[in-house]
Amino acid sequence: MHNRQEIYLNGAWTPSSTGEFIDVVNPANEEVMGQIPSCGEEDVEWAVAAARDAFESWGSTPVGIRREFLRKIHEGMAKRGEEIAQTITAELGIPIKLSRRIQVGLPAAVMESYVKLFGEYPFEERIGNSLVIKEPAGVAACITPWNYPLHQVVAKVAPALAAGCTVVLKPSEVVPLSAFILAEIIHEAGLPAGVFNLVSGYGEPVGEAMANHPGVDLVSFTGSVRAGLAVSGLAAATLKRVALELGGKSAAVILDDADLAAAVKGTAATCFVNSGQTCSAHSRMLVPEQLYEQAAQLAVEAAAAYVPGDPLAEQTRLGPMVSATQRERVLDYIRKGISERAELLCGGPEPPEGMEVGYFVKPTVFGRVTPEMTIAREEIFGPVLSIMTYRDEDDAVRIANDTIYGLAGGVWSADVKRAEGVARRLRTGQVDINGGSFNPLAPFGGYKQSGHGRELGKYGLEEFLELKAIQFRE
Repeated sequence: MHNRQEIYLNGAWTPSSTGEFIDVVNPANEEVMGQIPSCGEEDVEWAVAAARDAFESWGSTPVGIRREFLRKIHEGMAKRGEEIAQTITAELGIPIKLSRRIQVGLPAAVMESYVKLFGEYPFEERIGNSLVIKEPAGVAACITPWNYPLHQVVAKVAPALAAGCTVVLKPSEVVPLSAFILAEIIHEAGLPAGVFNLVSGYGEPVGEAMANHPGVDLVSFTGSVRAGLAVSGLAAATLKRVALELGGKSAAVILDDADLAAAVKGTAATCFVNSGQTCSAHSRMLVPEQLYEQAAQLAVEAAAAYVPGDPLAEQTRLGPMVSATQRERVLDYIRKGISERAELLCGGPEPPEGMEVGYFVKPTVFGRVTPEMTIAREEIFGPVLSIMTYRDEDDAVRIANDTIYGLAGGVWSADVKRAEGVARRLRTGQVDINGGSFNPLAPFGGYKQSGHGRELGKYGLEEFLELKAIQFRE
């Protein structure tokens, strides 16, 4: 059992004010695997006060010293990598092979990227008779989701600490345990008391108390549009800065000259990774009308490789949904696709054979999906791929952009210049060409209702900085 009895406040492990706890459930076997404190508003008060008291000293700490702390944290993450992978697989259900590569490898790479960035980032520059200084924004409230639990934490905490901000972190109560491991690593690294604080619990009251607290200077939130709107409204009362990374309904545009087999296989991989529980998943596959039948057959073949199984087995590629609630949400969308007359090519709402225990969903592919269908418009957050057809390039761009979201997308073509031309027309924060790999130094974030602000690289660092101009008399 992973029982966490205390939260991390002001450099020490401390009981929460409520004395209440939340069960953490293993989604593969539906068994309780641990507990975390269910905090209240008083815990947030303590955490913000500690961060507020620590800010002046930490914000004025030389860059080289802050960099050394981040280096120690990165080393601690590397040492405990297998423990973190096993923990996230148990609490999230992602297959262990993917957990090691994505859930551990990616946040470690992000932490290391900020260690390296320190050596080259200009915190000051001279412009005419002005000295422009980039200063820490203050106390940062970081609220993170369950699908990439450690990565989303590090994508906020690393740049916040690098910028000189102090942090109050609330991880998702659904998949929280890796955040507690990170707090242990931070403590071992010797970070000064109050610079990093961890509170756990539900969005209401904990997240809400963080968002509207007058002692918090900015909020960095990743989650649903609904929750993002709530956070923005609460933060507006004190005019604090808010960075939001919300949902997505990303399209992969496969052009008529693309390697169709590679494009379909690559799109399915981005859709089904982490059981489809990825905000940037390419869940809409756009193909020319004349290639539909071939693309549909290839998509069914690709989906067949994602057999639901034990997340701890090395060969497993598809784990369960994170919770019973999430499974039912995904199944509702699958039923909606069937009722709205999309063509069910494979999968469906029935449980996978032999998987009666665990929150498993079959990898599902719908064909002949049209833009007005619910499964084409709403974020499903499960292993469900929708194939849509288009007439020409302009039609493809129109369909891809016909969404309230704008987080990610893809373009596949034998002509890279042609693909780049289409990518430039997509209203999204990121576009992968021919399966371009994820770059932890590139900005990540979205247009429209996918949020505002950017994470990762220097762009993520700048979310936690304020600009000050000092004018000199010439």
